[in-house]
Amino acid sequence: MKTSKFWVFVFVGPSLFLLLIFSIVPIFASFLLSLTNFNVYALVDWSRARFIGLENFRDLFHDELFWKAFLNTFYCLSIALPVTTVLALLNAVLLNRKDTRMKNLFKVCFFLPFVTNTVAIAIVWSWIFNPRYGLMNWVLGLFGIRGPQWLSDPKWAMLAIIVFVVWRGLGYNTLLFLAGLQNIPQELYEAAELDGANAWQKFLYVTLPMLRPTTVFVTTMMIIGYLQLFEEPYMLTQGGPMNATLSIVLYLYRQGFKFFKLGYASSIAVVLFLLIISLTVLRLKLSRE
Repeated sequence: MKTSKFWVFVFVGPSLFLLLIFSIVPIFASFLLSLTNFNVYALVDWSRARFIGLENFRDLFHDELFWKAFLNTFYCLSIALPVTTVLALLNAVLLNRKDTRMKNLFKVCFFLPFVTNTVAIAIVWSWIFNPRYGLMNWVLGLFGIRGPQWLSDPKWAMLAIIVFVVWRGLGYNTLLFLAGLQNIPQELYEAAELDGANAWQKFLYVTLPMLRPTTVFVTTMMIIGYLQLFEEPYMLTQGGPMNATLSIVLYLYRQGFKFFKLGYASSIAVVLFLLIISLTVLRLKLSRE
């Protein structure tokens, strides 16, 4: 028994150590820093940092830019989450059909955006959204529609970011739904056919209920991912124009690494952490009910 515990520690120990150093310790450090005025001067002399309690959080909740970033992030979440879920499920259903040809090719094409470097993708999408030479406005022009200034118009910039993030995450979620579909016993569909169910009824009363665990996992991970929106607005718009695409994490980055208000940035990180935990718990509770 002692020997087995020793080998468990040998194999699991390094992973737990890395988790402790790079995840758990930074979380506690952020909580501590959020209670201080730690800034660029304290980086040179730690004695300049002083304990200020909840002052950072009071300032944060009166910060108009924070609330702007908060609303932008939830705007992205409220649109990208259902759109990605529906499109990913539709793609998975089509790929799971027996008469679908070149399934592996489609899987690769769907998954490529997820594993491709974000910087490279952002450069391509900045060209796609170019108002004069971009592909998006060229396609709209074929239908007689004059395309907007996607990345420089506050009305359209966040929508452009949403299109980007939906496209990038679609393939990964499609493969998750596809894995869930392939785990559904075929006997259930055969029994439904014997009862006279058509294709829509089989999807509604067999596929969706059996996909419930996969749907919970996919939507939970998307909630966590979209709340941490950063790379896409940072690469395409830098949070502009007029802070129309400023996200919570991008605002955190500005405060921490441009203005070096590390205590204030840590308070943003704490709020975001609690927000993610709360929404994740709420989502899991709703799924049980």
